Order: sequence, then structure tokens, then C-alpha cells
Amino acid sequence: MPAEPDPSLRLLWRHVTPTAEPAAPARRGPKQKLSVDAVVDAAIELADRDGLGALAMRGLAQQLGLGVMSLYTYVPSRNDLIALMVDQVLGRTELAPMPDELAARLELIVRTQYADVLAHPWLTEVSGVRAWLGPHSADRYEWQLSAVEGIGLDDIEMDQTVSLLVGFATATARAAHDVQRAERESGTSELEWWEANAETLGEVMAGRDYPLAGRVGSAAGEAYQGASDPARQLEFGLGRIIDGVLAYVERSGA
Repeated sequence: MPAEPDPSLRLLWRHVTPTAEPAAPARRGPKQKLSVDAVVDAAIELADRDGLGALAMRGLAQQLGLGVMSLYTYVPSRNDLIALMVDQVLGRTELAPMPDELAARLELIVRTQYADVLAHPWLTEVSGVRAWLGPHSADRYEWQLSAVEGIGLDDIEMDQTVSLLVGFATATARAAHDVQRAERESGTSELEWWEANAETLGEVMAGRDYPLAGRVGSAAGEAYQGASDPARQLEFGLGRIIDGVLAYVERSGA
């Protein structure tokens, strides 16, 4: 059985293609009092505050002063709403001109993605949504690819390089959110937790020898003032990825 056209596509491109048909057929009744943009903005605000798991169509409808069935006249489903949210969030970020140096271009991709995910933690929870098909997501991908165009990579290598950079930035932002969430839920910082549990850890680990973990862990803990430091992770990882890409390009003779 052939797949049906995705109803979210026309909604995603509604500003670019104003003649596109609405996702849902016109219904009798009162005229819609909100725009699709207003619905999506409200959903983004809710997800920013409470997380993607808290985004329910019924709850969003109540927040907007709509009946839940009325909400479905704006967006066909929750998945379609999430796709709209992702694209709308990406569209809020102005994409800076690409620098001349390749290393600076790669860095810009990572820092732009990191900032977006840091501002909207729920982006790390999005899965199974073809959000890149929206105009802002397509613009972002084109912009990212322009950073590695003409450096000697083939098309697949260009896509893989962008995926590596974006994936690293997203994972590092997720780590930062995990630290913040743990501190928020426990009411204590990582440093406070380690200080409170140092004696107990010494007791339960007595008799076992961890010369490397003990030395490195102590040095890292003192430097991080905690178990981890996502900001350092970003800087170190970014530098090594850039080193690797530059070495790969040079080795390939580009």
C-alpha cells in the first residue's frame, strides 16, 4: 500500500507557499481565532518550560482557550505540531555568514547548534519527526553544507561531516541539561553531592585499588568542581573534531 502524503508539509511551508492547501478541510462553525504560528509558539513556550513530555494536545488547547477538537483544525496531530515547533525554533536563529577559514566554519556550525539546543532542551527529545523537511530546517542544512563545500569531500562525506558536528553539539548540550536537571531535582550541586558522599565512597570502595581512576578522577573533579564539565567537553571535543576533519581533508589531497 503506497504511503499517503504527509499533511504537515503544506503547514511547514505555509509562509513560503501561501497558495498551499490547508492541512485540514474547512469545517462549518466559528472562524479560527488564532494563527498556526500562535499555536506553535504556545507549544514551544510550554515545551521550553515543562519539557516535550508535558506537551499534550488537550493541555495545549486549554492553555489557548480552545476545545481540543478545535486545535486539530490547526494541526493534524501532535507529531505534526512537533515538526512545526522544530522548524519554527530554527527559524528564530539568524544564520551568520560563513567565515573564510574552514576551522572557523566548522566551529560556527557546532556553536550555533549548541546554542539552539541549550535554549530549547526539548530538542534533544525529538525523534521520529522528519522536521528537516521544513523551510527553516532546509535553510539550516544548506547553510551547514556550505561550510564544507569545495574542500575536497564527496557528497556523502559532506553530509557525514555535518552530522558529526551537529550530533556532537546536541550531545554536549544534552549533557549540560542533564547536569542542570540533576541539580534541580536533588536540590544540591554536583560539588555538594561529592563532598557529602566522599567519606561513604571511601568506606564502600575500601580494599579495591583504582590507581588510574583515582588519579585522573581526582584531577578532573578538582578542575571541574563536579563529576563533569560540559563546557570543557564542548571546547575539547570541538577542537579534536576540527583537528580530525582538517587532517582528513589534508590526507585526502583536497
